Amino acid sequence: MRKIDRTGFLPVSKTDLEEDGIRQPDFVYVCGDAYVDHPSFGSAIIGRVLQAHGYTVGMICQPDWRDPGSICILGEPRLGFLVSSGNMDSMVNHYTVAKKHRKNDAYSPGGKMGFRPDRAVTVYCNLIRRIYRRTPIIIGGIEASLRRFAHYDYWSDKVRRSILLESGADLISYGMGEKSIVEIADALDAGIPVHDITYIDGTVYKTREEESIYDAVRLPDFEEVSTDRTRCAQSVRLQYDNTDPFQAKRLYETYGGKTFVVQNPPQKPLTTIEMDDIFALPYMRRSHPMYDAMGGIPALKEVRFSLTSNRGCFGGCNFCAITFHEGRIVQARSHESILREAEGFLKDPDFKGYIHDVGGPTAEFRGPACEKQRTKGACRNRQCLFPECCKNLIVDHSDYRKLLRELRMLPGVKKVFVRSGFRFDYLMADPDKSFLKELCQYHVSGQLRVAPEHISDRVLQEMGKPRTEVYRSFVEEFERINRELGLKQYIVPYLMSSHPGSTLEDAVALAEYLRDLGYMPEQVQDFYPTPGTVSTCMYYTGIDPRTMKKVYVAVNPHEKAMQRALIQYRDPDNYELVKEALLRAGRRDLIGFDSHCLIPPRKIVRLSGKGRGESRQREKTQGQDGRGGRRSGANRRTGRNGKRQ
Repeated sequence: MRKIDRTGFLPVSKTDLEEDGIRQPDFVYVCGDAYVDHPSFGSAIIGRVLQAHGYTVGMICQPDWRDPGSICILGEPRLGFLVSSGNMDSMVNHYTVAKKHRKNDAYSPGGKMGFRPDRAVTVYCNLIRRIYRRTPIIIGGIEASLRRFAHYDYWSDKVRRSILLESGADLISYGMGEKSIVEIADALDAGIPVHDITYIDGTVYKTREEESIYDAVRLPDFEEVSTDRTRCAQSVRLQYDNTDPFQAKRLYETYGGKTFVVQNPPQKPLTTIEMDDIFALPYMRRSHPMYDAMGGIPALKEVRFSLTSNRGCFGGCNFCAITFHEGRIVQARSHESILREAEGFLKDPDFKGYIHDVGGPTAEFRGPACEKQRTKGACRNRQCLFPECCKNLIVDHSDYRKLLRELRMLPGVKKVFVRSGFRFDYLMADPDKSFLKELCQYHVSGQLRVAPEHISDRVLQEMGKPRTEVYRSFVEEFERINRELGLKQYIVPYLMSSHPGSTLEDAVALAEYLRDLGYMPEQVQDFYPTPGTVSTCMYYTGIDPRTMKKVYVAVNPHEKAMQRALIQYRDPDNYELVKEALLRAGRRDLIGFDSHCLIPPRKIVRLSGKGRGESRQREKTQGQDGRGGRRSGANRRTGRNGKRQ
């Protein structure tokens, strides 16, 4: 076998351990992703952080879960196993919202599927327990973090137990994990038994001694949550009320009256210095060379020349798990740290002068929403941007604008793009529109992707998004600035169908908006009920946990298909679904040949002809675009866009 030069990477084999002089690694990290040593990958960060604190870490990435021997290739670790599904929940990674198998896995060699199991964390832990019965197992990452309590599982359509119990692990390091994993390592290294490590913030443990749980709020029992949807919504509300590291209480959940799952408060936010230190660690910034012959790891391509400038988000969208995972308090790196990373790009022969992104969950957030958050945390019963911007919100783009200018000025940098999501309501709250003008002039590549998600205020209320008039005013401002600059640039809106609260009438209203805009998205994101979001709670319970009021939910697959089809009403394949939806919604007025109609009375059947782009029609209609609606110049300009990851 040809020897692979893995200089600088963490060891992945016994041979690597021997070359590094490691007789027994302190930790073995088992991960569902391929091994990519880049700070956009959680396994790389945790591995490097432990290494920086003097611990040795071996990597077992994508082991064969059908072979117990695959978990033994590095031997038994001195302190414990670390287990993660990778950068994505393994079920989201494997299945579409229609529960169909995806064809590709961007986190696996060559983008191929089949390198990890469903419910990867549980499977890996069970595999470890078959061989190493007493070795501590600490689980983390998105899959473990968002399933730390009883949770509705969309794929099995039931409430499942905490992943701590399902997996047989000893601890969960939830959230981003850099601080808690070092504290766990120090405790284990000091000889403290893993079942006695019950005091570290950012962790979840299990116990059979309720009297040992102090200063805590008891959540509804698992037996209640799994059978009573109202109690499930109440549990989610309590969990979201305790996500702030400055105010959160300890929470616990009971199973059968004998086992207790206890969540300690979240870790405090990282300081700028701590963030800088993490990103300054000696990452190789590439995938392990053992994957080169298989085509590498596709997920690296998008982030290889991108810059993470922040984490956390005070946007608070209900369908997003960031509040539950990263928190609402924004943490940011210094300009110096980001510029040093960018200067490193210039030494890479593959760098062509284009920085693909500068941002995080929300691109322009560079600090806490207000001064209070720095010392007292985020408000428990109020949002920063919803339903309107809080009067205490600090709206300031000057620091982000300065950062982008500094990056533009680096020798060898041709263009700095921003592809992280922008909060258009935050942009509009800034009376100084000079940042938006600079953004349009230097950082948009023809299309700016933003996420209005819907245009019905009723649906937006359930999403936790601003009213549609805010989005419309943003579009007007964007177009005005581009006219002044003499640029032809367009907004590509992200849209979501079937979110809780959305009825057929709301979906029809969205279709009419797209008709007036002259735009049809190439792809539509149907609401995906993933663990750890308020919207998923709404989907399962039919209750908004914020208000405990009932909310309409489209759960029938056929109705969901109709809502999705309405957004793409121009597609001939959607004709029957669109027609049925319009008739059900009492909107027969939108079926006809007038310019305001969505579809003609009769379906147009198109047959493939010879030659490029040729087609023949069996029936002719009077519609200018052949579908009973006028195709505007805006849609001709944008063409095939609106594709959603």
